[in-house]
Amino acid sequence: MPIKGLKRKFGIQKILSEGDLEAIHRGTLRVLAETGVAVNHEKALKLYADAGCLVDFSTNRVRFPQWLVEQALAQCPSIYRVKARNPENDMILSGEGDVTYFSPSCGMNTLDLDTWTPKVPTRKEYYDFIKVCDALPHVHMQACFPYYGFARLPQAMSLIESCAGKIRYSDKVQMEGWVLDNYRWNIEMCKATGQDIFCLGNPGAPLTYSKEQIDNLIYTVESDMVLHFASGVVSGATGPSTLAGSIIADNANAIPGMVLAQLIRPGARIWLGNMMFVQNMATGSPAFGAIENSLLVAGYNQLLRKYRIPNWSITSGFVSSKTIDYQAGYETALAALIAVNSGSSMVFLQGGLTAQLTAHPVKAIMDDDIAGMVKRYLEGIEVTDETLAVDLINEVGPIPGHFLNRAHTRTWWKKEQFLPGVADRLSYAEWVEKGQKNAIDHAKEKMEQILAVHKPNLLTPQQEQAVEDILKEARNYYRKNGMISDEEWKAYQEDLNSPQYPFA
Repeated sequence: MPIKGLKRKFGIQKILSEGDLEAIHRGTLRVLAETGVAVNHEKALKLYADAGCLVDFSTNRVRFPQWLVEQALAQCPSIYRVKARNPENDMILSGEGDVTYFSPSCGMNTLDLDTWTPKVPTRKEYYDFIKVCDALPHVHMQACFPYYGFARLPQAMSLIESCAGKIRYSDKVQMEGWVLDNYRWNIEMCKATGQDIFCLGNPGAPLTYSKEQIDNLIYTVESDMVLHFASGVVSGATGPSTLAGSIIADNANAIPGMVLAQLIRPGARIWLGNMMFVQNMATGSPAFGAIENSLLVAGYNQLLRKYRIPNWSITSGFVSSKTIDYQAGYETALAALIAVNSGSSMVFLQGGLTAQLTAHPVKAIMDDDIAGMVKRYLEGIEVTDETLAVDLINEVGPIPGHFLNRAHTRTWWKKEQFLPGVADRLSYAEWVEKGQKNAIDHAKEKMEQILAVHKPNLLTPQQEQAVEDILKEARNYYRKNGMISDEEWKAYQEDLNSPQYPFA
């Protein structure tokens, strides 16, 4: 049985009328037919041309006929399984939006929780983050990174070591980003351990595909792995400043990759998503945490449900706050609730902080309470004779009657209420008596408890050897091709020879 996601008991929120939705779809088709996209890849250009696209080989511009786009959309599976190392953690993704999963967010670096200063994580801190996410009940998948590598690691090996760490320390579904051609090694490690992987394959905005991105896409699809796809338009910078225009720009950027995937392997598993943010016009950076980002999510989710393609949202994973504070809480929680309410198949949530620059397991633990509360919200209100409790209300009657001593109360209160793991719900007097601890204090304590007692399902000796062999091959490849300097190689060797390798 696959892992259970969050099943809703009521309808999905729609913020666009059918006319508005059709206008966005038609606008996408016009952009693809009239302007098209730049595709800097000879093999892809030939595939597009053979399929009926208008291809200008002198400018690498591809324009798409409507029929080909709609044919490819119809070929995308609307529901599919993604295998985890542990079959009990397999996920079933659906384009209907009726089931939602949660995934951790990520950051370039970790944080010093005393000074809120970013710092490069150690290997142990990296593996500790994975261990915490493996233990959290509402984490259904291990997402990219969670940090962009760790100390004493060559940049060329960052995402390969990242993937290896997650494979070693978690038997949940895996996802990884890409740089250079690291996807080859990541896919091979997942094949060696009997699981799928979501491979990130984002094009550039506006309307551009690099050779490296297409190489990644082709390798992923030919390997029968899941293509995790979005272009990441920033409204007012790499897309129009209007929300509707940004959805069209983002969609027009993503669809050519989806079309190519279906040309290579009809029925290829595609996961389109929302990585759109509005521009902070005062700073020139994306406005992480802005409510308009959630409007983009809700609108794009509705469009992808029209296409019946599984979707994802990342807006709740990154905030503008630099600390774990009130701002970080409301920016995370509002975005998560809106994403789920509008039908996201996956919501990236736990752990992320400043604009994808930092993340921390303490915040992941606190965010897992948000996920639990959202789950309880989606479960709705159960209405049966027993929950209506009319006979019980009549039996108890007016004051001095009460419900505390009733079997019905003992049976139902835990079913009806979500109990947060780290929130403070003590009375003021109890809070003072117990040391005036806040949610961050409780989350720190819970992290230490998880690190002390949680036992991840480790690889078998044969699987560990296979992963290590693939890592060795990648290390030698990048070293031979001049992508690891002498200085990086020396520090790397010291790291690889540490007594606690690979976990610290």
